[in-house]
Amino acid sequence: MTIEIKKSKKPIKYEDAIRFMERRLLDVNSNKSNELIWTLEHNDLYTAGTNYNENEILDKTVKIIKTKRGGKITYHGPGQLICYFVLDLKKRKKDIRGFISIIEKTIIETLKYYNIKTFADRKNIGIWHDNNLKIKKVAAIGVRVSKWIAYHGFSININNDLKKYNAIIPCGIKDKGVTNLNEIKKQDYEKLKDKIVENFILNLKNLNV
Repeated sequence: MTIEIKKSKKPIKYEDAIRFMERRLLDVNSNKSNELIWTLEHNDLYTAGTNYNENEILDKTVKIIKTKRGGKITYHGPGQLICYFVLDLKKRKKDIRGFISIIEKTIIETLKYYNIKTFADRKNIGIWHDNNLKIKKVAAIGVRVSKWIAYHGFSININNDLKKYNAIIPCGIKDKGVTNLNEIKKQDYEKLKDKIVENFILNLKNLNV
C-alpha cells in the first residue's frame, strides 16, 4: 500500500485542490499514480455538499461553492486543518460506512493524544465534544466515492474564527454548536497534522481485505 503524503504550508485555493484530487482519482483508478493523503489549509470560503438546502444559508451575501461531496454547508478558513485524500477502496474492503468509521476513529484517537475526549454520532456525521452537556462539533467529514475510490476529506477546527459559522446552519444542524481545539483546551497543536496522518495510515490497514 503506497500512499503519497503531501503537506502544504501555504493556503491552497479550494478549486485547485478539487481539480488536483479529481485528476489523481483518474490516475489512481488507472494505476498511473499512488493514492494520496494531503494536509492543508484554505482561505475563507463556504462549501455546500450534495444534501444542502438554501434555507441553511443565513447570510445571503456569502458566496457558496457547490461541491460533489456528501453532507451540507460548512466553512473553511485559516486555523482549520484540512485532510484530503484519494484512497482506493478496491484495494481494501468496499465498505463506505467502514471507511467513514476509520476516519472517525482516526480523529478521536488523535484528539485523545491531546487529552481531549470526543465522539462520533451516527445521526449527525462529524466529531463532537461535550462540555457540560453543550455538544459542539470540532471536526467535519465529507466523503465522495467514485469508481470505488474515496476522496474529499475531513477538517479539524484548531484556532479558526468561529464567528464565521454564524452565516450558515453548519452541516444543517440547528441544535448543536461548533467549537475548536483552542476553545476546548489551549495547548500546542503544531504536530497535529503529523499525528493525524500517522493514525490515518495505521487505521487504514484495518480496512484491508
